[in-house]
This record gives sequence, C-alpha cells and structure tokens, in this order.
Amino acid sequence: MAQSLSNFADLIRSVEHSAVHLETRDVYAIPDEDEGFAAWQQGHRLDPDDRASWWRPWLDLVQEVTAKGVVVRRARIVSEPVSEYIRYEHSFTFTNVAAGEEIRWLPRRQASDLALPGNDFWLFDGNLVQFNIFDGDGGWVHTDQTDEPAVARLCTRAFEAVWERAIPHEKYAIN
Repeated sequence: MAQSLSNFADLIRSVEHSAVHLETRDVYAIPDEDEGFAAWQQGHRLDPDDRASWWRPWLDLVQEVTAKGVVVRRARIVSEPVSEYIRYEHSFTFTNVAAGEEIRWLPRRQASDLALPGNDFWLFDGNLVQFNIFDGDGGWVHTDQTDEPAVARLCTRAFEAVWERAIPHEKYAIN
C-alpha cells in the first residue's frame, strides 16, 4: 500500500519555505500495476523531450510548489555498485530536476561517520518531520509524523550533513 498522494499533496502545498527528503534505501518496492520498471528493464528510457510521458501527478506538484518559491531538495544515500532499482531511479531523475527538485547522491561509504535517523524522511519548513516506514522488501508500511523540536533538529542536521557531501545529480555517474 502506498501513501496517498492527495494527502501528501495537501501537506507539501502547505509548505512555505522548504521541503527536504532523505532516502536511504537501495530498493523500494514497485507496485504490481507499475509497468515502468519492467519497461526500463527491457530497454525503455524516458524521452527528455516528451514531458507528457513523465510521472504525473508528482512532477506537476513539484512544479506547483517550487513556482511559489518553495525549495525542494532530495538526497539519496546509495550503496555502490548501485542496485538495479537505483539504476532505474537514476535514469529518470532528470524529470525531477526539470520539475524543480534539487537532487544529490551520496555513496554510502561516504556516510559512515554521519549520525542519521533510522528511516527515510521528509522535513517540512524545518519543523515537521514525516518518517516513511518500509518493510524489509522496500514496501511502504506507514508514515509517522512529529513536530517534536529535537527530532526536527536531528533531521535537519542529518540532511544538511548528507547534502554537503553529496554529488549533484548532473555530476553523479553510474557505471
């Protein structure tokens, strides 16, 4: 079961300044109805000139919030060599960038000395944290939210430490 985009859309639309996302997994479960991964495995790649074929409604939402001045940043910590899923994700990340997200990649070996929360998270305006809880196979289980100041500070420090070391998407090559 995936988190409802409509609920998340309402949340991210309420942001005034920033939304940051830290991803730490090498694999996320792909729903059975998602044909994109199978097509990618068979050689299909998104066409940079065919924006209509890109992932909707997420990219529309990113464009909407960044157009009002919200900074949306995503950092991904990945093992190297990368998993097949990360190769897939990297192949279409240009669409997120085109929509207005800033994205960086950090090889996991460069994160060994960083204090990081145990789960992926979104941090909204530096004060509301949404942890995304996944099972061992990468399937979304549920979401925990907190506005506890100490947790928000921990997540802010963790994200900024990763961001500082991470490689901008345009410069991160997968071999």
